[in-house]
Amino acid sequence: MIEDDKDISEVEAAASGAGEPPAATTKASAGGLDQEEIDSLLGFDDGDGNGVREMIKSAVVSYGRLPMLEVIFDRLGGLTSASLRSFTSGPAEVTVEGIGSIRFGAYLGAISSPALLAIFKAKEWHNFGLMSFDADLVFAILNTLLGGRHGPPHERPDPRPYTTIEQDLIGQMAELLLADQAKAFESIGPVEFELDRLETNPGFASIARPGSAAVMARFNVAIGKHGGQFDIVYPQATLEPVRDLLQQNFMGETSGRDAFWEDSLGAAVWSTDLPLIAVLDEQKMSLKEVMNLKVGQTLALKSGPQSEVLIKSGEVSLATGRLGRSGARYSVRITRNLLDQPLDRKGAA
Repeated sequence: MIEDDKDISEVEAAASGAGEPPAATTKASAGGLDQEEIDSLLGFDDGDGNGVREMIKSAVVSYGRLPMLEVIFDRLGGLTSASLRSFTSGPAEVTVEGIGSIRFGAYLGAISSPALLAIFKAKEWHNFGLMSFDADLVFAILNTLLGGRHGPPHERPDPRPYTTIEQDLIGQMAELLLADQAKAFESIGPVEFELDRLETNPGFASIARPGSAAVMARFNVAIGKHGGQFDIVYPQATLEPVRDLLQQNFMGETSGRDAFWEDSLGAAVWSTDLPLIAVLDEQKMSLKEVMNLKVGQTLALKSGPQSEVLIKSGEVSLATGRLGRSGARYSVRITRNLLDQPLDRKGAA
């Protein structure tokens, strides 16, 4: 009786809850994710910066390696060192700190003030690039050009807007660096870099969309006891006309036909010695007749003085001609070419 009452109470409890909405299922029972886990996965929570949203907002991008660009920037470091020594009349050393990919908007947002930005145009590529000089480098250059001391570095003045004279001096240095860039890129093709303008506000230096990928190279400059850094930034759209050349692992690498190898192979083939055979007549003989051939025996040929002579090389028939005499030797004058293409040279064989 007690068991019957228990079963009845369970049935009533189930019936009373039939019209109510079911309780939220747990992750284990439903086999899915709850809202907190979805927000964490997409990066909408205030966590540690993980998730799809953070991947989209990431400033660092991967856009494929450009091995030749590394070689060009290494060469640019040496060229720039020589140019700055001549420009400042003092010791100067330029080294490449690193090369990487970055989103253009993130790079502009990270530039500290005050800074000078040089916008330049690559004429043959029909696009723009950017050079950024940090305050330490600007102070070191101005200190050297305006007669400052070459002794131990001292504290630079508080940040302030650059004067017209200071901007003109940095503009002259920027033009030297652009000339060095053109020399460094000569290995992949001619290009001329022209200084377009100088900017002190990063907001006015937008030469690409904020989300566009760009290649940035950072250089360290040491001028005596002073120094600083400058960056060169190329949007990927600027490098697109020469991307195939920059993806080479070494200078002159080609992924298709090699013209030099083709020319060398062709020259070797044309200079190959080719044995030629002049066939006056061909006869069929039985094995018994061949075995009975003796020294001094005469074989009568079916060809006469006016019969055609066949010129062969191996089993390939090349031409036909007439038998004649040239001095003390017999010769053959070519009368018909049996190849698809006419012979380059005619004469006696």
